Amino acid sequence: MITVVYRGIVAVAVILVVAELFSQRSLKVKINAGLVLIPLILRALMVA
Repeated sequence: MITVVYRGIVAVAVILVVAELFSQRSLKVKINAGLVLIPLILRALMVA
């Protein structure tokens, strides 16, 4: 049960970061969002 809640929270965070990634124009912010996205995706897949 807790794993499902954890994955849900991480999935919402991934969605918000992806939305921010596509809404920004600055390359620096896009790179930063991409770097934040990598560990979040790994957490959602329970790899790391």
